[in-house]
Amino acid sequence: MGLTQKQEAFCIAYIELGVATEAYKRAYSAKGMSRAAVKTEASKTMAKPHIASRLAELRAPSVASAKLSLEQHMNDLGKLRDKAEKAEDYGAAIRAEVARGKAAGLYVERIDMNLTGSLAERLARARARGG
Repeated sequence: MGLTQKQEAFCIAYIELGVATEAYKRAYSAKGMSRAAVKTEASKTMAKPHIASRLAELRAPSVASAKLSLEQHMNDLGKLRDKAEKAEDYGAAIRAEVARGKAAGLYVERIDMNLTGSLAERLARARARGG
Protein backbone atom coordinates (compact mmCIF):
# COMPACT_ATOMS: atom_id res chain seq x y z
CA MET A 1 0.00 0.00 0.00
CA GLY A 2 1.44 3.36 -1.02
CA LEU A 3 1.59 6.35 1.26
CA THR A 4 -0.13 9.62 0.65
CA GLN A 5 2.01 12.75 0.45
CA LYS A 6 0.95 13.69 3.96
CA GLN A 7 1.79 10.25 5.31
CA GLU A 8 5.23 10.41 3.68
CA ALA A 9 5.72 13.90 5.12
CA PHE A 10 4.69 12.55 8.53
CA CYS A 11 7.25 9.74 8.29
CA ILE A 12 10.05 12.07 7.24
CA ALA A 13 9.17 14.54 9.99
CA TYR A 14 9.03 11.72 12.55
CA ILE A 15 12.49 10.48 11.57
CA GLU A 16 13.80 14.04 11.80
CA LEU A 17 12.05 15.05 15.04
CA GLY A 18 11.45 11.76 16.83
CA VAL A 19 8.13 13.04 18.20
CA ALA A 20 4.91 11.79 16.63
CA THR A 21 2.77 14.76 17.70
CA GLU A 22 5.22 17.26 16.22
CA ALA A 23 5.49 15.20 13.04
CA TYR A 24 1.70 15.13 12.79
CA LYS A 25 1.48 18.90 13.19
CA ARG A 26 4.10 19.39 10.49
CA ALA A 27 2.50 17.00 7.98
CA TYR A 28 -1.21 17.62 8.55
CA SER A 29 -3.37 20.65 9.08
CA ALA A 30 -3.64 20.57 12.87
CA LYS A 31 -4.69 24.17 13.44
CA GLY A 32 -7.65 24.35 15.75
CA MET A 33 -7.03 20.82 17.05
CA SER A 34 -6.56 20.33 20.77
CA ARG A 35 -3.32 18.85 22.05
CA ALA A 36 -5.20 15.67 22.97
CA ALA A 37 -6.69 15.38 19.47
CA VAL A 38 -3.27 15.80 17.85
CA LYS A 39 -1.84 13.16 20.18
CA THR A 40 -4.67 10.76 19.32
CA GLU A 41 -4.31 11.27 15.57
CA ALA A 42 -0.52 10.97 15.75
CA SER A 43 -0.89 7.72 17.68
CA LYS A 44 -3.38 6.36 15.12
CA THR A 45 -1.00 7.31 12.32
CA MET A 46 1.94 5.59 14.02
CA ALA A 47 -0.15 2.42 14.48
CA LYS A 48 -0.78 1.97 10.75
CA PRO A 49 1.27 -0.95 9.38
CA HIS A 50 2.33 0.87 6.21
CA ILE A 51 3.55 3.82 8.30
CA ALA A 52 5.58 1.49 10.53
CA SER A 53 7.00 -0.18 7.44
CA ARG A 54 8.02 3.14 5.90
CA LEU A 55 9.61 4.28 9.16
CA ALA A 56 11.64 1.06 9.22
CA GLU A 57 12.77 1.75 5.65
CA LEU A 58 13.82 5.27 6.56
CA ARG A 59 15.71 4.04 9.64
CA ALA A 60 17.50 1.20 7.81
CA PRO A 61 20.54 3.19 6.64
CA SER A 62 21.19 4.49 10.16
CA VAL A 63 20.82 1.02 11.65
CA ALA A 64 23.16 -0.46 9.03
CA SER A 65 25.69 2.32 9.61
CA ALA A 66 25.66 1.78 13.38
CA LYS A 67 26.09 -1.97 12.90
CA LEU A 68 29.02 -1.46 10.56
CA SER A 69 30.61 0.94 13.02
CA LEU A 70 30.28 -1.59 15.85
CA GLU A 71 31.62 -4.38 13.64
CA GLN A 72 34.62 -2.27 12.65
CA HIS A 73 35.21 -1.30 16.26
CA MET A 74 35.10 -4.94 17.33
CA ASN A 75 37.46 -5.93 14.51
CA ASP A 76 39.91 -3.17 15.40
CA LEU A 77 39.93 -4.20 19.06
CA GLY A 78 40.43 -7.82 18.03
CA LYS A 79 43.43 -6.86 15.91
CA LEU A 80 44.92 -4.87 18.78
CA ARG A 81 44.36 -7.81 21.13
CA ASP A 82 46.07 -10.17 18.67
CA LYS A 83 49.06 -7.84 18.26
CA ALA A 84 49.41 -7.44 22.03
CA GLU A 85 49.19 -11.20 22.52
CA LYS A 86 51.77 -11.79 19.79
CA ALA A 87 54.08 -9.29 21.54
CA GLU A 88 53.41 -11.21 24.78
CA ASP A 89 51.88 -8.09 26.32
CA TYR A 90 49.11 -10.03 27.95
CA GLY A 91 47.87 -7.11 30.05
CA ALA A 92 47.18 -5.09 26.90
CA ALA A 93 45.63 -8.16 25.24
CA ILE A 94 43.29 -8.66 28.18
CA ARG A 95 42.34 -4.95 28.24
CA ALA A 96 41.54 -5.09 24.51
CA GLU A 97 39.43 -8.20 25.00
CA VAL A 98 37.58 -6.60 27.94
CA ALA A 99 36.94 -3.54 25.76
CA ARG A 100 35.49 -5.85 23.09
CA GLY A 101 33.25 -7.45 25.69
CA LYS A 102 32.03 -4.07 26.91
CA ALA A 103 31.31 -2.92 23.36
CA ALA A 104 29.33 -6.12 22.77
CA GLY A 105 27.34 -5.55 25.97
CA LEU A 106 28.77 -8.54 27.82
CA TYR A 107 29.73 -6.49 30.85
CA VAL A 108 27.36 -4.41 32.92
CA GLU A 109 28.78 -1.70 35.13
CA ARG A 110 27.39 -2.00 38.63
CA ILE A 111 27.17 0.85 41.11
CA ASP A 112 26.80 0.05 44.79
CA MET A 113 24.13 2.36 46.14
CA ASN A 114 24.47 1.02 49.68
CA LEU A 115 24.96 4.20 51.67
CA THR A 116 25.25 2.63 55.11
CA GLY A 117 28.51 2.86 56.99
CA SER A 118 31.43 5.18 56.63
CA LEU A 119 33.27 5.84 53.40
CA ALA A 120 36.13 3.65 54.63
CA GLU A 121 33.74 0.75 55.30
CA ARG A 122 32.16 1.10 51.84
CA LEU A 123 35.58 1.16 50.19
CA ALA A 124 36.63 -1.93 52.14
CA ARG A 125 33.47 -3.76 51.00
CA ALA A 126 34.13 -2.72 47.41
CA ARG A 127 37.74 -3.95 47.59
CA ALA A 128 36.58 -7.24 49.11
CA ARG A 129 34.26 -7.73 46.12
CA GLY A 130 37.09 -6.94 43.75
CA GLY A 131 35.66 -3.55 42.71
